[in-house]
Amino acid sequence: MNGNNPYAGAPGVTDAGSPAAVDLSPDQERQLRRAVAGIVSRTESYLPDSYAVGSELSVGAEGPQATVAVNPPAGHPVSAGFTPDPEDLDAGIAESDTDEVARGLAASAAVQVMDAVGDITPTAK
Repeated sequence: MNGNNPYAGAPGVTDAGSPAAVDLSPDQERQLRRAVAGIVSRTESYLPDSYAVGSELSVGAEGPQATVAVNPPAGHPVSAGFTPDPEDLDAGIAESDTDEVARGLAASAAVQVMDAVGDITPTAK
C-alpha cells in the first residue's frame, strides 16, 4: 500500500508526511522584510501612482517565500516571487538582485497596460 499513499516515499529514503518548516531567526526575518520593502519601494518609484504595488511574506516547508505584485490600472496583475536561502538572509540580499526584480515588475506591469490598451507597435523583438 506504500505506493498508493501520496505522502510516503521509498522506505528508508523519503519520510512520510511533509518536511518540517524552516524557521527564521528574528534577524533573518527583518532582512527579508527589509529586502521586500525595498522591492516594493523601488517598483513604486518606477511607476505612476495609478499602479498598486503590494507584497506578501510567508515561511513554509520550502523556506521563506516572498511575493511582490503590481496591479496596473488596466490589464492583468503581475507578480514576482522568490525563495531566498536562510543563509543568504544572514549575508543580506544583494541590492542588485532586488533592483532587478523591481525593474522587471515595473516593465511587466507597463506591458500589461499597453497590451490592454492595444494598438501599440512594439519597437523591438
